[in-house]
Amino acid sequence: GDVSIAMRNFLRRQGKKKWNPGAAAAMAFLNAKDPATIKLLRAGMINLGYKAQQLGHRLARSFGLVQDSTRHPPATLGRPPVKAQVIHFLNKPMPAKVPSRTSRALLDIEDNTLIPVIRNPQKSREPGYEGDAVFYFPGCGSERLFSQVGLATQAMLWHVGATTVLPPGYLCCGYPQTSSGNEDVGQAITMQNRVLFHRVANTLNYLDIRTVIVSCGTCLDQLEKYQFDKIFPGCRLLDIHEYLLEKGIRLDGLQGTQYLYHEPCHTPMKVHNGTRTAAVLMGKPVLLSDRCCGESGTLAVTRPDVSTQVRFRKQQEIEAGVSALGGTAKILTSCPSCLQGLARYREDVNVEAEYIVVELARSLLGADWQEKYVSAANSGGIERVLL
Repeated sequence: GDVSIAMRNFLRRQGKKKWNPGAAAAMAFLNAKDPATIKLLRAGMINLGYKAQQLGHRLARSFGLVQDSTRHPPATLGRPPVKAQVIHFLNKPMPAKVPSRTSRALLDIEDNTLIPVIRNPQKSREPGYEGDAVFYFPGCGSERLFSQVGLATQAMLWHVGATTVLPPGYLCCGYPQTSSGNEDVGQAITMQNRVLFHRVANTLNYLDIRTVIVSCGTCLDQLEKYQFDKIFPGCRLLDIHEYLLEKGIRLDGLQGTQYLYHEPCHTPMKVHNGTRTAAVLMGKPVLLSDRCCGESGTLAVTRPDVSTQVRFRKQQEIEAGVSALGGTAKILTSCPSCLQGLARYREDVNVEAEYIVVELARSLLGADWQEKYVSAANSGGIERVLL
């Protein structure tokens, strides 16, 4: 990985790195901080772009153009012609269920001059209350794209009585920029964020923040470079699922639902085994589904031919897992990019993809958990502290 990134940086500095419209659009979406710009990009890329790809997929499938590419992926011998790339791009549909608004928009906390501090006022008034104070870095995938992941994380922290501090405004961790060959941009984002988080820590010095929570393994890899122990002295960096495991959160083994677990290439779970963590949280055995999902950030857009090959092998693993569980299953994951990638198998394997923390929120807090949390938080649960 380090060698690949170094090569990309070298090519960029030499002016030899090829421009890709899909990668450029994705990077523009990640780099944006202004709420209006993010809303506009979401409307174009997610709302319209995903629907256009889904329409293209249905048309290509009805004309029999995509079936052969998924059943017999051709070997990669250089970059395929444009027509082949388009067929690869359309052979699996984009996710059908993508939230229409970001989590910050739903909670009215898009102002980058205010630090949102979220706590359950009823829990804090209970006798002997000793809730943790945590800093939650949602990242782009859990906040701008699949906002239900960020909301479920907040809802579960609310449920266990934690005081949740969010960064002021929309932020990216800097990993996508670094890995795509723009290391100078990634380092600048990292430095800007570290300075900002020191200001947050000074402003909220009355809170004893000992845990920084993430819901994305890619963010965790980048945040390990932030030296959070110098920002919030004595703190640790932890995935939301491992945090909930510590808090004793368990489901009572849902009847009629079998689970596979897809371990992301960038797994956020560093303390415990991911499959074991999923099994304990779900309250029943969970079967590992091996192999990369093929989404891999922007790989599915920039090199759909390679992605098709990766997906071919992953689909075999999913089919074998579903068969071992008796024919019906949900596939859980803990990465926003993987959630998108796994959702694209729905037509070929008939398996539903879900985030572990979203499944927990739905099972513990009810089917309408999102509406209830947003309503409760907006009714006196959010303190907005001036930065």
